[in-house]
Amino acid sequence: MKAVVYNGPRDVSVSEVDDPRIEKPTDVLIRLTTTNICGSDLHMYEGRTSFEKGKVFGHENLGEVIEVGSGVDRIRKGDRVCMPFNVGCGFCENCEKGLTGFCLTTNPGTAGAAYGFAEMGPWQGGQAEFLRVPYADFNCLKLPDDAEEKEEDYVMLSDIFPTGWHGVELSGLLPGESIAIYGAGPVGLMAAHSAEIRGASQIFVVDSQDDRLKLAEAIGAIPIDMREGDPAQQILDATNGRGTDRGVEAVGYQCCDRHGKERSNYTMNCLVRSTRATGGIGVVGVFIPEDPNAPEELEKEGKMAFDFGAFWFKGQKIGTGQCNVKAYNRRLMNLIEHGRARPSQIISHRLPLDQAPDAYRHFDARDDGWTKVVLKPAA
Repeated sequence: MKAVVYNGPRDVSVSEVDDPRIEKPTDVLIRLTTTNICGSDLHMYEGRTSFEKGKVFGHENLGEVIEVGSGVDRIRKGDRVCMPFNVGCGFCENCEKGLTGFCLTTNPGTAGAAYGFAEMGPWQGGQAEFLRVPYADFNCLKLPDDAEEKEEDYVMLSDIFPTGWHGVELSGLLPGESIAIYGAGPVGLMAAHSAEIRGASQIFVVDSQDDRLKLAEAIGAIPIDMREGDPAQQILDATNGRGTDRGVEAVGYQCCDRHGKERSNYTMNCLVRSTRATGGIGVVGVFIPEDPNAPEELEKEGKMAFDFGAFWFKGQKIGTGQCNVKAYNRRLMNLIEHGRARPSQIISHRLPLDQAPDAYRHFDARDDGWTKVVLKPAA
């Protein structure tokens, strides 16, 4: 089959790789119809992780079931399904609690597994024509009858819509409260969409890209252009010095300050400043235990100079970690089905799989208009 293969930093190709096959009775095989490029793929694309050469990218996957293992009870051939980026077993201690992002079975020795992701187990990604899905009864979300009509909305259930929702959930947002979201990439925009659905009174979104700020405004947020000045101060000024009730970090360890210099602590320290005393902060941008290619020594060890004194003095709370997609995806699917959510509104490009290398280059460069790319393996 054709698949997007990592060859080294900023070098991917669409290559022929072995077709996946049923390996256990609980597996199914999927013919991918839509698969997305995620902002977190760029950490690996840029060579800032331990992602192995020759491995297939892709953890935002939707398609049609074409083969079913003998031990699968619920999922049938022909079903249209969306897979969480987390690979969960469904029966370990964490999965039983709904913490599927920290499965103890699917990546032995580590809590958590994912398709096509560094340090997240042996699972190949879905930027390909076909995908093997383990523990399929648990991992496959069977989609409603309008699955084909709303495919570009439902594919966002694999990661960015639940992850944006998770960031807002971790922040503790209540209806009528205000929130500031740092980062207007796909996850940040989905956090803004989630905050709007959940009844936020004010939604601020911080970024430095015109196209992304326009999308944030279209979603209903107040754009904060960090090129125009300290973003935390802009938010304080807009809230009479009080700050927002909640905040979300949706950038991660490669965040930059308003002058474009990479500073892994920048968004976190801005959030401490722009969130009110006793407010909550949700962190869903990716941070990793070590980053050998970081520009600063502290960052190489996965550490940062965090304003803990100010954080402590203000009595704030922080929730962190990757999204447990299955905790949210069925309810978010219902919002899409009934017209209350439309995550596809952020899509900028729909491309055949063969154009993935160019798409990675444009998306990585933050070229104007490249906000969210979906690939169509079946095109």
